[in-house]
Amino acid sequence: MIKKNIHPKWFSKTKVYCDGQLIMTIASTKPELHVDIWSGNHPFYTGSQKIIDTEGRVERFLKKYNMESEEENT
Repeated sequence: MIKKNIHPKWFSKTKVYCDGQLIMTIASTKPELHVDIWSGNHPFYTGSQKIIDTEGRVERFLKKYNMESEEENT
C-alpha cells in the first residue's frame, strides 16, 4: 500500500526572526520562525562568554587534575 501526501509542505524562503528583526532566510517546513538565540547573539560566538566560578570550583578542578589556570600562565 503506497501512502500519498504524507510529506509536509516545504517553504523554500522561510524567514527567521530574532527579537523582531529578520536575521536570515532558510528552507523549512514552516513559513516563519521566531528564535530567542542564534549565533549572532549567543555568548559563545560573540566572545562574551565568561566562566562563573562559585566557591572556587574551577581552582579545585584544576588542582585535582594537576592543571594550571590561565592566570598562572600569564
